[in-house]
Amino acid sequence: MDSDFVRGIDRRRLLRWGGLATAGVAAAGAQLVDTPPVHADSAPTDLKAIPPDTRPGGAYDRYVAKLAAEDKFSGVVLLSHRGRTVLSRSYGMADKEKEIRNHEGVAFNLSSAGKPFGAVAILQLAQQGKVTLSDSVGTHLTGFAKEIAEKVTIHHLLSGTSGLNTPQEDLQRVFQSRDEVHEFYERWARQSELVAAPGTPTDHAGAEVAIPALIVEAVTGMTYWDYVEEHIFGRCGMTGTAFYTRPQWLTDKHIAHSYMRQADGSRVDAVRNLDKGSPDPYQLGKNPGRYFIDPPGDGGFATAPDLVRFAHALGDGTVLDRPYAELLTGAKIPLAPQGGGLAGQAAPADASFAAYMMPVNLIKGQWVNGRAGVNPGSFASWNIYPATGWVGVILGNYDDVPFPEIIQQEMQAIMG
Repeated sequence: MDSDFVRGIDRRRLLRWGGLATAGVAAAGAQLVDTPPVHADSAPTDLKAIPPDTRPGGAYDRYVAKLAAEDKFSGVVLLSHRGRTVLSRSYGMADKEKEIRNHEGVAFNLSSAGKPFGAVAILQLAQQGKVTLSDSVGTHLTGFAKEIAEKVTIHHLLSGTSGLNTPQEDLQRVFQSRDEVHEFYERWARQSELVAAPGTPTDHAGAEVAIPALIVEAVTGMTYWDYVEEHIFGRCGMTGTAFYTRPQWLTDKHIAHSYMRQADGSRVDAVRNLDKGSPDPYQLGKNPGRYFIDPPGDGGFATAPDLVRFAHALGDGTVLDRPYAELLTGAKIPLAPQGGGLAGQAAPADASFAAYMMPVNLIKGQWVNGRAGVNPGSFASWNIYPATGWVGVILGNYDDVPFPEIIQQEMQAIMG
């Protein structure tokens, strides 16, 4: 799970803000991207629909290239329009020790950018009649406090309105197996407390991610990881995306290592150096490499083209029928205006709303939705612009980057 702060920026505010770390596809009734992704080495022929700033050599391309030349960005950026790649750039090293460069086929740690997979899994089960969104936690799970079991529903969990608070994680623990990760987070979720009435907006409660994953497992008889890999990644053709384990992260040349900036100015490989932590005091020594596999409901690894495939699959019936796709992204509750540490760093949303494990946002009169995640040494963002058919992906394996500004530049290039 990603940290609460990103080098002094309040991550809770980042995750709520319209457009900088958004999460989803479109609000109810809005157009969904439904053109199948097709890779192309050159821009589509309909140049009128392709803003100059999005093209190779355009403002966005030049901006990211400058960051990379200054060693302020390492990773992949991709812009896709109606299923065709307009811009794809890769910079830096996936594994410095083995001298493996980043490229389109490299998978990056998603952190919170993978949370919508859990919401899709739940809605697949709802579509099949195996759960209803009004089911309480106790309908499917045992071992929770009575007030949680009876009063907190699946809808509350997915929409971020559970009223729950989950204890602080043990941020120094290093996990050695899938079973150990699963046992820890199952027990951790059951330690949650109801601190506000269900229906009250909750500030990034871990239980809102962990409990739906446990419900998926209880209903299907599969682990969350296996279910999502088969019924979401598999259906979408996301062949480079998975819940990889630490041994795979260490040995597979197609998985980018995460490089954390240290107090002395150096960067350290988060996977090979489990005893190292971020200098940011809010990270509390947290290291993504300490997980054997990402906790159920969170994270995973994905390539940039795979995230484009997922974006299109949300709109073409591959993973959800149209009504359930619209339910996934429909505006549920209004979110507070953006402010604080991000003020002035990007154009504010006209309006922002919570959807299921994602906000949805109106910016310049258009829906702009996606999801972002941050961890020491990595960040990920995928944004969908449904009115115009654009999908933007940013994946990186440095943590000392101007993350909000990169997303701002993507939005500026697409929206003008």
